Amino acid sequence: MSAALAEAPPETRVHYLNANYGIKSWLLTTDHKRIALLYLASITLMFFVGGAMAVMMRIHLIDPAGALVHPDTYNKLFTMHGVMMIFFFLIPSIPAVLGNFLVPIMVGAKDLAFPRINLLSWYIFIIGASLTLYAMVSGGVDTGWTFYTPYSTTYANSQVMATALGVFVSGFSSILTGLNFIVTIHKMRAPGLTWFRMPLFLWAIYATSIIQVLGTPVVAIAIFLIGLERLFHVGIFDPAVGGDPILFQHLFWFYSHPAVYIMILPGMGVISEIITCFSRKKIFGYHFVAFSSMAIAVISFLVWGHHMFVTGMSVYAALIFSVLSFLVAIPSAIKVFNWTATLYQGSISYEAPMLYALGFIGLFTMGGLTGLFLASLATDVHLNGTYFIVAHFHYIMVGGAVMAYLGGIHFWWPKISGRMFPDTWARLAAAIVFIGFNLTFFPQFMLGYLGMPRRYATYPAEFQVLNVMSSAGASILGLGYMIPLIYLFWSIRYGPVAPANPWRAKGLEWQTSSPPPTQNFEVPPVVTEEAYAYGPPGSGREGAHD
Repeated sequence: MSAALAEAPPETRVHYLNANYGIKSWLLTTDHKRIALLYLASITLMFFVGGAMAVMMRIHLIDPAGALVHPDTYNKLFTMHGVMMIFFFLIPSIPAVLGNFLVPIMVGAKDLAFPRINLLSWYIFIIGASLTLYAMVSGGVDTGWTFYTPYSTTYANSQVMATALGVFVSGFSSILTGLNFIVTIHKMRAPGLTWFRMPLFLWAIYATSIIQVLGTPVVAIAIFLIGLERLFHVGIFDPAVGGDPILFQHLFWFYSHPAVYIMILPGMGVISEIITCFSRKKIFGYHFVAFSSMAIAVISFLVWGHHMFVTGMSVYAALIFSVLSFLVAIPSAIKVFNWTATLYQGSISYEAPMLYALGFIGLFTMGGLTGLFLASLATDVHLNGTYFIVAHFHYIMVGGAVMAYLGGIHFWWPKISGRMFPDTWARLAAAIVFIGFNLTFFPQFMLGYLGMPRRYATYPAEFQVLNVMSSAGASILGLGYMIPLIYLFWSIRYGPVAPANPWRAKGLEWQTSSPPPTQNFEVPPVVTEEAYAYGPPGSGREGAHD
């Protein structure tokens, strides 16, 4: 509040506060930072709703005969867990929260290219999430998050239409967000911020946005066709009326495998920022890391068939998809190699963001390596439809995307909130999440290898020990997720005031106040050095930590 306003009459001050801090000001804001916070609140709710369903499933699976819910309810639990986590948390988490907050500041702009469209994208997200929550409380849906036909179009006696409509609507939010980022990065960069001076987080967001804009319409069309067939019995996917259920799988996975990279690519950008900051070194092989993001975006559209090796596709087509699936692992391996090379002989400090980043590298590498078994025709036939798939997917999505998201939230929390969090509690939470995650999902690799199918409400008794281990790990993992929620909220009121650059990091976002002013910068910035211009130890430019 300015000195002039402080001296104004009380009614003037009240009017100012209502206009700038009231609920209406938030719901009508076009400030990208506030919209990011609206997304943060929304997807946090979705995360804990989806997480509650996961907890119920793990409690149920303690007993081989099923200890908690009816098998039909179990089907709805794993379906709604997948829908909530994938479409309403993992896909929007880093782009909508960290991307919205950081992209304009990182490019030196006042806001995104289309501020009103940015607000519209949040409202669309809320409408889609509300429809899906309505479906959940009014009976749920039991098709699996993949909506496989013809079950979803003909046989499912559940809230398929409401859920599908919610996912369909939320896709427009994803498209608009991606379009906004592409235009902003192309047209609004500060003077001197060339393409190869951009932070790698921007490269990752740019590659992600391309996938969002090009891939999301495909899954939207597929879901629209499900509704069309379910309502009007048009023979699109149902073989009983001349349709082809495999066509749906092609449409769904053409989007949904690139969607894996919508979830993980932004996380890779976050890790690049954290690793170089807490190693006090320039990123090793900047150009390779930047172009690997673009390579992932391109190749990801060519590998959807590896989800369909057991559908009876031509063996020659399967071999091509297998080779391409191995190929898409190369850009990800480049990133892991370059992060590791950046750490080598770095001046490493182990603040909470760095612990999350190191956890990401280990868990994502495990997820990537196990993905090679699923890219191979011989092993995929055995492992398809088992808990090996569940473990692999969660090592990428939870061990990867969620660890990166939490690392990014901790890294930029002082910039977002203007407050520091308690580092001891944050380090403890990072350790608990890492331990709980491995105890939850590593046993599932063994369950899958031994042949336990996923999505079953009961299982043979010989699998109980591994399932109890997994359920115990889930309780530890849940505790690890709750702790940050508590201390981050605490820090908003009681945390020490954050300086503009508490980590002594590089980048335009650290050259403005914490939190940034409405226009982001008091003076328009000019970029005069390369990204991550840390000097060697002893040079005076390495930015040693306070």
